[in-house]
Amino acid sequence: MNFINLIDYAGTFAFAISGIRLASAKQFDWFGAYVVGLVTAIGGGTTRDLLLNVTPFWMLQPSYLIVTAFALLSVILLGKYLIRLNNTFFIFDAIGLGLFVVVGIEKSLAAHFPFWVAIVMGMITGSVGGIVRDILINEVPLIFRKDIYALACVVGGLVYYACFQFHVSPVISQIASAVSVILTRVLAVKYHLSLPVLKGHDDKINS
Repeated sequence: MNFINLIDYAGTFAFAISGIRLASAKQFDWFGAYVVGLVTAIGGGTTRDLLLNVTPFWMLQPSYLIVTAFALLSVILLGKYLIRLNNTFFIFDAIGLGLFVVVGIEKSLAAHFPFWVAIVMGMITGSVGGIVRDILINEVPLIFRKDIYALACVVGGLVYYACFQFHVSPVISQIASAVSVILTRVLAVKYHLSLPVLKGHDDKINS
């Protein structure tokens, strides 16, 4: 197992935890929570693979379903500790986001797509699962709010590209990219950084 596979599984676990944690807050049953965790973990990668015209990764081996099952088991066994931690969802979501951006970039480059496509695919890999998760639990997706979310993915992609241009080793590039995504998310939330809201005119829309 190479380093990118480890990142992939770690991202799957982190994103599954974030989805299951939110499902538990909505009082889903175990199966419902597993489904939310699974689509959170595989939604972005599935969309990426379909766009890259390859078989979705989770259909080639059952390990991603097993990792999600371990995430559910972790929440079941450690739920009283995880639920008490208000930042649990945010921490695991930020980690999953950073790791999945790297996976999306790596797989796109391996498929011989240009770097700008790889950056877009990194963003899709990191964010689409969260969109599906939020829709399933009846929340407005984070990516559509003021939160710095998809933009954090782009930052990670640009950091990876900079490392690539300076011939930095792949492992260091992957780590730097993931860390930059996580730090961007953490700093944006800590200092309440956000993009301007696009304001419309309700009276014209309603008319």
